[in-house]
Amino acid sequence: MRILLTGATGYVGSAVLDELVGAGHEVVALVRSVAAAEQVRAKDARAEIGDAADADRLAGLLATTDAVIHTAASDDPVALNTAIADAVERAYAGTERRLVLTSGIWIYGDGDDIQDDDIPKPADLVAWRVPIEDRLLAGPVSTTIVAPGVVYGRGESLLPIARGGVGDGAQHWTWVHVDDLARLYRLVVEHPTALGRVIASDGVPVAVRDVAGPEARVETADEARARLGTAFADALLLDQRAYGAKARSLGWQPRHAVEPQTLVVR
Repeated sequence: MRILLTGATGYVGSAVLDELVGAGHEVVALVRSVAAAEQVRAKDARAEIGDAADADRLAGLLATTDAVIHTAASDDPVALNTAIADAVERAYAGTERRLVLTSGIWIYGDGDDIQDDDIPKPADLVAWRVPIEDRLLAGPVSTTIVAPGVVYGRGESLLPIARGGVGDGAQHWTWVHVDDLARLYRLVVEHPTALGRVIASDGVPVAVRDVAGPEARVETADEARARLGTAFADALLLDQRAYGAKARSLGWQPRHAVEPQTLVVR
């Protein structure tokens, strides 16, 4: 497949790039700078320099592709994701070509048995995602939306935030290793039909205090909001347990899992 990838030098996108190239796909990476272009070319991908929020430019690039995977972030996520939706609908409407959009577990709100197709109850921090996602899911483009749990791996994680204190730490976070997540992106883009929302979870939700360890600070929810900001703190305070049945129906099996009191993987 010829796949356009946004965010190819970012945390998630760089792992997706590695996975797609390793599987033999032709990747066109839309990047913002010459330095970023050099990074993706070193990984045997083609680079196009431009702004993913430029719907006209993006639609032109999409015309020669089989699919697009959007992992890029922005200081203005509503504008960026609206531009992605506009461009994809212009280029892909009425075809079998695929959009794979990045969402997140926080769109589901609290839940001790969150299912892929549950109606979203988003935290305020990510509430902007849902109208754009619903537009795409109801629209003329074949769309799959990947909703990762808390992503970690390759030296990155939210462990420092957990240890700094996020309420009393009793809430569970649903986790996924970035390399497992990248494999799921490949599987959904290769799948012959759109899948709606797909949760990426290692299947072992762990309480924040168990991951952070005994040195973790304990605070009230209001103290967390005062320290981190209300919107971010309320997202981190969500108690979320999700298994990710739809991903597993594709044959996806996570190879990593978070262990209590450490982010060493197994």
